[in-house]
Amino acid sequence: MPENYIELNDNVQDLINTVNAFYPGTVKVTFIGQIQAGYVRHDQAQVVQTGKDVDIQIADLSAPDYTASHELIHLLMILRGFPQIFFSLTTDNDQVDEQIKIMATELYDIVSHFVVVAEQRKHHLIDDEIEAKYFKGIYATIKPEPTDGDSQMTLRLLTLLDALVFYGDRIVAVKDQLTTDFPVAMAAAEKLYALITAKPTDSPFNLRRNVVKLFKAFDAQLTDWHLSALHSTEFVTMTSVLSERQLGLKVNQMFEIFHSDMKEVNTGKRGYVGFSKVDDQNSFVTTTQSNTEDDPVFFKEMYQKTVKELFDYLEMPYIIRK
Repeated sequence: MPENYIELNDNVQDLINTVNAFYPGTVKVTFIGQIQAGYVRHDQAQVVQTGKDVDIQIADLSAPDYTASHELIHLLMILRGFPQIFFSLTTDNDQVDEQIKIMATELYDIVSHFVVVAEQRKHHLIDDEIEAKYFKGIYATIKPEPTDGDSQMTLRLLTLLDALVFYGDRIVAVKDQLTTDFPVAMAAAEKLYALITAKPTDSPFNLRRNVVKLFKAFDAQLTDWHLSALHSTEFVTMTSVLSERQLGLKVNQMFEIFHSDMKEVNTGKRGYVGFSKVDDQNSFVTTTQSNTEDDPVFFKEMYQKTVKELFDYLEMPYIIRK
């Protein structure tokens, strides 16, 4: 038996079997090190895709059942029809692109964690020991706020908002300590948390709604702190969740198409973003087929298609709202 072989518990094995029942390839969990940091964080695993196969690689053995199940449930959410995010635009600055991608993905994941954590708790994969290790993980990620502030405020906000989702009602056990050490960031995190818990994240439609709400509110908080906004509602493309009736409507009834200052990532041509009229979120990105950027024929043809015809033409996935 390999030195780094870990026997995952029955609940996690069941999750692996469930994921493989949905997934067209093979999903496996492997352990790629002997590190035991003594805390849990979401960067202790990575998902590596090779062709149709997926390998969930666990780099820290502090809580293998928790870490493996966390990644498996994220994957299962996608397989069961929850919205995904895509990055179809570029600012032409790789460093800026990467920074926005990391933070926007974190915001998307934080909302997804309402589903992930609930599922983990249901399967008894989060207990007092995991909660204590999660708490240690917070302090392994962020330092207490200095009086005059520093460059870590955005990271603190993301970390504490995720903690509020993870602990839920059980936050009372650690809230005083977090509020003492991170007074400004904790207050901001609680404000965002109240916003994204006003409606439950219990369906694909509700997940999309809460992610969009968080994108906007997070930008507003960054602006309040005199930091640069992410503009995730434009930069990030998110899967649409539509009823059968909406799929049959004309594009101009559901979306407004605007030219972006950013380029479509594959062609390098100016990107045209389809914003949902419901939530103003980037729902698809396209380019003109001609050399004329503002081709009136192109737009007329786009707007006259049904939503389903356009999404099929763009090969853009969508989710049918049940």
